[in-house]
Amino acid sequence: MIQEALLKIIICPKCQSDLEYNKEEYNLKCTNCEEIYRIENDIPIMIIEEKKNDG
Repeated sequence: MIQEALLKIIICPKCQSDLEYNKEEYNLKCTNCEEIYRIENDIPIMIIEEKKNDG
């Protein structure tokens, strides 16, 4: 389980907004840009992946 103290200080690396912890899906979702960050072995993976524009 992710530590409560960590949840209070981490922010979205993309837009610097707060993150919401989703216990069921075990990830973090930005409250502003809605980017989702997975959690592996109790460590949030906060890497912004470049997305290709298909259009």
